[in-house]
Amino acid sequence: MINYEQVSMDIIINAGIAKSNAMFAIRKIKEKNWKEVDELLLEGKNALTKAMQTHFEIIQKESQGQKLEFKLLLMHAEDQLMNAQTCLDLVEELMPLFK
Repeated sequence: MINYEQVSMDIIINAGIAKSNAMFAIRKIKEKNWKEVDELLLEGKNALTKAMQTHFEIIQKESQGQKLEFKLLLMHAEDQLMNAQTCLDLVEELMPLFK
């Protein structure tokens, strides 16, 4: 049985860390503090990877035939995951423009 609340919160927390690090990295880009930008991106990517792994686990269960219930909290978690990915992608695209 899947604990949807725990899965959702794991995704939300890690996606939130990833998104926050992306936003902090943008501030550091403006300051041209490339060392901190790289550190923030690495931390953000690591957090995003954790969120994606948790998300993949439930996708894998569904692909193995386990019926999953629709949960609004899980849908919110997926939204946060995609937003975090977008923010990190944008930071990587902005870096060359400021260098």
